[in-house]
Amino acid sequence: MAKRRRRAPRNMRVDTREHRINHEIRVPEVRLTGLGQYREELGEREDGVYATQDALRMANELNLDLVEVAAKAIPPVCRIVEYSKFRYEQKKREKANKAKQHTVVMKEIRFGPNTDEHDFQFKLRHAQKFLEEGNKLKAYVQFRGRNIIYKNRGRDMLDKFAEELDELAKIEMAPKMEGRRMIMIMAPRKGANT
Repeated sequence: MAKRRRRAPRNMRVDTREHRINHEIRVPEVRLTGLGQYREELGEREDGVYATQDALRMANELNLDLVEVAAKAIPPVCRIVEYSKFRYEQKKREKANKAKQHTVVMKEIRFGPNTDEHDFQFKLRHAQKFLEEGNKLKAYVQFRGRNIIYKNRGRDMLDKFAEELDELAKIEMAPKMEGRRMIMIMAPRKGANT
């Protein structure tokens, strides 16, 4: 038999709002911004600072909410808006900003010191695709056991790899040894993938 979770009583629930509104604002005065169309009705002051009670009264007269948008400012910055509409617009802006962001992904290409030409060309095509997508590239030669004596082959292979990708990428970190790997990092050139 499954147990049902009990809900906390209403007076004990945590408020998840990120803005204080109306009577939750407990400071003596606030700075009102974005009055827009209500400017004439409210009689805007030059500094925009009002007593909190006056700002609440103005919001009530307009059947809107007094919303604290910058709590850390002195005095706190508030707006007179419809709170649900304000949250909707804010979420819409956040979603648009998130869509514009491009996260750079680090893709890896691994070679061995004895990688033959066919495998090299295959990995080169993958690297070109990664760079055209705007991703960074980490190419490394993995040395195992006694293969560590072929460090010069590894460096030559990474140099050839960088030379082949010169039009698409620039070298961010030249080939260097880290443990049993020789690593090189490349980033896409601006405008190369258009």
